[in-house]
Amino acid sequence: MILVLGGTSDSIEICDRLNKYKSLEYILSVTTNYGEDLARKKAKNVINGRLSKEDMIDFIQRNNITKIIDATHPYAIEVSKNAIECVEETKIGYIRYERKSLIDDITYENKYIVSSIKDACEVARKKGNNIFIGTGSKHLPEIVELIPDRNLIVRVLPTSEVILSCEKLGLNADNIIAMRGPFSQSINEEFYKHYDIDIVITKESGIAGGFLEKVNACESLNIPVVIVSREKINYPYVVNSIDEVEDYIK
Repeated sequence: MILVLGGTSDSIEICDRLNKYKSLEYILSVTTNYGEDLARKKAKNVINGRLSKEDMIDFIQRNNITKIIDATHPYAIEVSKNAIECVEETKIGYIRYERKSLIDDITYENKYIVSSIKDACEVARKKGNNIFIGTGSKHLPEIVELIPDRNLIVRVLPTSEVILSCEKLGLNADNIIAMRGPFSQSINEEFYKHYDIDIVITKESGIAGGFLEKVNACESLNIPVVIVSREKINYPYVVNSIDEVEDYIK
C-alpha cells in the first residue's frame, strides 16, 4: 500500500498516474474538506485530517504502508519533516515530488526575496498602502496582525470555511477576492489595477500555483513584489517531474 501525502493539484495528477495500474493500491491524505472533495474525484481511498508524526507512524503500521509519495505543498514543511522521520523509523520507501523553483528565472528587478512571512510584511508595510496578499489563507492571521494599518486585499479559495475565517480577522467584502486559481497574467493585472495595488506578497509556489503569472503581472505594471522563498529541507529522494514519480512506483 502506498500513502500519498497530497493537498495540491500535483497530488491529483499523481493519483491519475497511479490509477493506470489497476493492481496498485494507495491512500490519499489531505487536510481540508475542499481538498477531500477534489481528491474523491480521482482517488478511491481518501483520509482527511492532519497527521502528527505519531499518527503517521500508527497509520503506516496499521495499513501496511510500504512507500510514501510526498506531494504536499512546498510550504507544508512540517508534514514533510514528519514524513521523513517516519520513513527513517519504519524503514519504508519515500519520494518527494517538489515543484521546481522558479526564482532564478525571474529577471524583474523590482522584487524583494525574503525568508519569512514576517519579513515580507515588514517590506510591504514600508512600501505600500494597498497590499495584495497572494499567499492563500493559511498565514492571514499573522499578516493581519503584522500589518494592521494598511488596506489588505486577500485572494483566497471560495469556500465558506475560508471566507468565515477572513471575516473573523476583520476582513470584509471589500478586502476579499474569493476565487480558485491559478490565474493568468492578464487576470492578475486586472486585479492589481482594479484595487490600485501598491505591492504584492506571494510565495514561490511554482508553475502549478501560477507564480510566474503573478510576478509577470507586477512587472507589466511596475508594481514591486515580495517573494517568500521556500525553506530548504534535506529530502531523502526528490524529483521535479511526475514522470519520475511514475517511474519510481513502477
